[in-house]
This record gives sequence, structure tokens and C-alpha cells, in this order.
Amino acid sequence: MDGRRSLGRRFGWLWAAYAVSAFGTSLSFGAFPLIAVLVLHAGPAAVSALAAAGLAVGAVVAVPLGPWVEFRDKRPVMVAMDLVRFAALLSVPAAYALGALSFLQLLAVSVVVAAADITFTSASGAFLKSLVGPEDLLVANGRFEATNWTSILVGPPLGGAAIGIFGPVTTLVADAVSYLLSALGIRAIGGGEPRPAPSTGAAKGSLLEGWRCILASPALRPLFFNTVLVNALIMVSMPLLTVLMLGPLGFAPWQYALAFSVPCIGGLLGSRMARPLVARYGRHRVLLTSGVLRACWPLGLAFIGPGTAGLVLVMAIELGVITSCAVFNPVFSTYRLEMTPTDRVVRTLSAWSVTGKLVTAALTALWGLLAAFTGTREAIALAGLLLLATPLLLPRRPAAPREELQDSLPSAIGPP
Repeated sequence: MDGRRSLGRRFGWLWAAYAVSAFGTSLSFGAFPLIAVLVLHAGPAAVSALAAAGLAVGAVVAVPLGPWVEFRDKRPVMVAMDLVRFAALLSVPAAYALGALSFLQLLAVSVVVAAADITFTSASGAFLKSLVGPEDLLVANGRFEATNWTSILVGPPLGGAAIGIFGPVTTLVADAVSYLLSALGIRAIGGGEPRPAPSTGAAKGSLLEGWRCILASPALRPLFFNTVLVNALIMVSMPLLTVLMLGPLGFAPWQYALAFSVPCIGGLLGSRMARPLVARYGRHRVLLTSGVLRACWPLGLAFIGPGTAGLVLVMAIELGVITSCAVFNPVFSTYRLEMTPTDRVVRTLSAWSVTGKLVTAALTALWGLLAAFTGTREAIALAGLLLLATPLLLPRRPAAPREELQDSLPSAIGPP
């Protein structure tokens, strides 16, 4: 079967590095809002501001890095970003141990981690495209997607238990170490890379080239607007849900973690279904159907209550969201890589990620203020209602082959 075939030793090391960092991140799921609530006693507005400011400033910091990374070997950049995240995250438990942890430090660390995340993700996308053939991209992205949901299935309950036994910053130590191990794994990949494109002509310039590539493409443009808004509207509810579940509804940290880990079974199922569904129904139909389904569930989060019934409702909603996303994500990620010119992959992925984080940051801050004035449930409900409209932004028809590849793109941004 395609899902079992070997993609080579070098991909194996990349996959292992991804897995260890994914498990570390899942162990520390929600660590920053948890620390803000449990240690610094922050309220909904402050928790939302923490999430928003970290994303926004981190995205701005990452803007000049995209063009710089485009014309350099990607593996050393990936290693460097892992080491940056290792050092930044380790500073939080160190400050906590010394009794010096502050909201400002959490904010600074979130900025550094957000910028490093964008840079790493963009470089790794370009590296993956050079590492495996086009026919294997969906297999590779499916394995990453399955690994991600497996880590979320296992990590948060273990992280919640660790927090209960060892304290609120324990999981950040594990997350920091996971980035160190990831750096070692990426370094072990070995081998060479295709020479980066020379920084001349169309390939020269700022991150604007990434946005131009997206907006000039009939294939990428609708997915850009859809994914940015869907991800943002899903994420704006998370800080509010954290406050609601750990505060008025009285859920323990382990219950909070359990509510978001058990539904990740749907992530495993969805990621395994993606390739067979594409083979049977075609890529466009799978993107459209799963893209619609993932927007239908989050409205229910506004109606959760305390106790077992509330916990089960959260799990059911998250199961629907995660299963739909797990089908959508690998198909979308593969399509985006295929449709992006090779000499603009890093800038396109960086522009996409920067936009997503800035929009998420702006809406998260806005929703924090909204929750302060209207109430937490009302703010969560509004996000869910707006999500129901996002399928209107999905492409209604497959792009023509020549539109997908955007061979005419250089004429829009200058000669090659």
C-alpha cells in the first residue's frame, strides 16, 4: 500500500524529528494560557491578549526571514529555529523556579516561538518538496498529519497529569527538550540540498513576492482566504474556552486536556482516509466537502455545561472538527506545495503563515474584548456563527491545469 511504502532514510529522519517535536508540543498543550490562569491569575482579556500579541509580533518579526531563508539551505535554518525555541521555552521554567516569572516574559517567549514556528514551517515545506517526489507528497503529508493527531491524543492527558503532579511549568521543559532532539534529528538527515535559487529577477525581493504568488493564482487565492479565516475563527475561541472550562464550569486541568485529546482519534482516522478519498472522489471534491464540514461544528461549544455531559459535548464537537480537518489538511498542504513555484515556496508559505497569525492575533484580541463586554459564551457563539459562512470562500470548481501551475506568474511580478 502507498501509505506503507518507504520514502527513504532521509525522510525517516525528518519524520522522526517532526514526531518528537509534535509530542513535546502536545505535552505542553495550552501551557501558556494555563500558566497565565493558574500561576499569574489572568482573566479572559489578558489570556486573549497573550495569545494575540504573541502571534502578531511573532508574525511581524518573521516577515524579513522568509526572503532570507528562500536563498539559503533549508536544513541549517530548521536546526537553528529548533534551538531558538529550545532556549526560549526553557527560560520559562527557569524563571518560575527563581520566582521571577512574569506576564511580560510569557509574552516575549510567545513572540520568539511564533516567529521561529513560521520560519521553521516555511523552510521545512520547501525542504520536503525537494526531498520527496510529487507522487509522494500526499503520502508524506498524510504521515505528518497522522503523527500530529497521535501526539495530541497521547500528549495532553500525560501533560495534564504531569502538571497535576509536578507543577504548571513541567510540560514546557519537555517541549523545550523535544526541540533539541528535533534539531539533532534534522542534522542527522545528512546529504545535500538543491542549490537555492539565485536572488535575481523575479526571485529577488521581499515577502511581497509570496503574497503576489498567492493572490495571482486562481488555484491558491480562494483557499488562502478560506483557511486563514477558518483557522482564526477556530482559534479565537480557545483562550475563552480555557477560561470557561477552568473557571466557571470547574473542570480540572486533566479534564480540560482529556476533552481535546480523546477526539484526536478522529485525526488518525481522517488522515488515513485522505488519500483513498482523493483516489475515489478527486482532490477538489474532497477539499470542498471536508472544508465545509470542519466549519459546521464549533458553534456547539457555546452550549457546553459543567460535569460529565459538558465534557462529552466538548469531545463530540472536537471529534467532528478534528476528523474533518484531518482529511482536509494533508490534501490542502500537498495541493499548495504542488501549485507553488519552486523558487517561491518559502516566501509563499511564510506569507500565508504570517497572514494567518496576524489575522488570528487581531481576531483573538477582538474576541477577548468582546467576551469582556458580552460574555464568554456569547463570544464563542459569534465565532461559530461566522464559521458557518466560510465555506462560501471555498473554490467552486477545480482550477484549469495551467492556472494551477501559474506559469504566467512571472509576467505579473517581473521577468525571471
